Amino acid sequence: MHTDPPLDPADWEEFRALGKRIVDDIADHLAGLRERPVWQPVPEDVRASFRTGLPAGGMPMAEVYEEFRTTVLPFPRGNIHPRFWGWANGSGVPVAAYGDLLASVINCTLGSGGNAAMMVEQQVIEWLQQALHWPAAGSGLLTSGASMGQVTALAAARVAKAPSTTAFRDEGAVASGVQFTVYGSEETHHSVDKAVELLGIGRRFFRKIPVDRDFRIDVGALRATLRADREAGLHPLCLIGNAGTVNTGAVDPLRTLLEIAREEDLWYHVDGAFGAFAQLLPSHHALLDGMTEADSLVCDLHKWLYMPFDVSCVLTRAEGVLEAAFSSSADYISSTAGGPAAYPLAFSDRGIEQSRRFRALKVWFALKTHGIGTFAEAVAANVAQVAHLAARVEAADDLELVARSDLNVACFRYVWPGAAPDAADRVNRGILNRLQTEGLAMPSHTVLDGKFVIRVADNNHRTDVTDFDFLIAQVRAFGAELRAAEED
Repeated sequence: MHTDPPLDPADWEEFRALGKRIVDDIADHLAGLRERPVWQPVPEDVRASFRTGLPAGGMPMAEVYEEFRTTVLPFPRGNIHPRFWGWANGSGVPVAAYGDLLASVINCTLGSGGNAAMMVEQQVIEWLQQALHWPAAGSGLLTSGASMGQVTALAAARVAKAPSTTAFRDEGAVASGVQFTVYGSEETHHSVDKAVELLGIGRRFFRKIPVDRDFRIDVGALRATLRADREAGLHPLCLIGNAGTVNTGAVDPLRTLLEIAREEDLWYHVDGAFGAFAQLLPSHHALLDGMTEADSLVCDLHKWLYMPFDVSCVLTRAEGVLEAAFSSSADYISSTAGGPAAYPLAFSDRGIEQSRRFRALKVWFALKTHGIGTFAEAVAANVAQVAHLAARVEAADDLELVARSDLNVACFRYVWPGAAPDAADRVNRGILNRLQTEGLAMPSHTVLDGKFVIRVADNNHRTDVTDFDFLIAQVRAFGAELRAAEED
């Protein structure tokens, strides 16, 4: 006699009914986003609910869902809202959520083995190569984010440029006597700091090159640093080009960096966490010239391709370089003549994870549903929206455009004649605080040239230009009020 599995629903009809209700609630929630605050603080009674102990027994799943509706759903980060432009967070394509649900249902792990899920990830990587004009002969891997992509790419670079791949993997960097150095602008994302620490290169040997007035790497300073390091007996390993820095959206001179990398026999890596997807626009091919000839590229699909978190990709120009850095063997993952273990591709040999979730399905769902052209239109719309914002800022006598890129980032602030620097910073901090805590809009902030600025990064497919008109109006109104308080 068979008994019901203890962790499956006792009543499948009840499970079905709750699922239908959840989908209805999801549709209502997404359709009504504009009417809700972008963000709101979590009340103390809700915070207290997350400090309760481990449940010893269960409760009806409908009650668990109701608790989610009251304690989690109303208090999100806010990045699916049309007026969220903070940091570099994407807005989430609704149909992709179905892909995530179905991926959890079939519950595949994508390390190795012959199954349809492996083939979907392989196809998604090939689609990304096509979309980004990346060489088809290359390789790739889906990761959790660009941070893991940086580690993966630099690990591949380290092995590719080692005096002996086998000896380096067996004996490590110390035994090889090689001290590698890595180069990127001082605007390079902090994930590279973590990557060089983790890989044993050391943060001191990540050379952060100064930038020009447009926040792009200073090529002259780069060449001088390379020359000095070689004279000191160090081993330059990798040059990183930024296809859109997080701070300002600046794009380094990628073609020039490519030429330097080839002259100096460096691995050339491009961090295109969000900016790589401007490659979908013919208008931006010149800006990104050189990107598709890099040795490796990272891009976050959960940023400017609007996928739900998390899914990113690392692409390599040459086939086999990831396997050279990461492939391993054990009896329990060895190949067989037939069955799933006969499948020739193992994603676990392209990165550090053996257990890998089925991230590719949501991307597959979204691209099949909408087509890459629809995503390109959304990217183009974001570029136009930020251009509109920048124009509005420049036309206002009480606003200052501090930085903007040809991508989707603009930094500005409220100003007035004779304002002391610390007073101007206090007012702009106050404006940002009001915008965020009152749930009106969610730009973020940074500091440029010593000035506290309001930073907009538009990775949002739900935004339209009226949202930026609203933002300008609120900034000017709050600015006038806070300035008056400063002058009292």
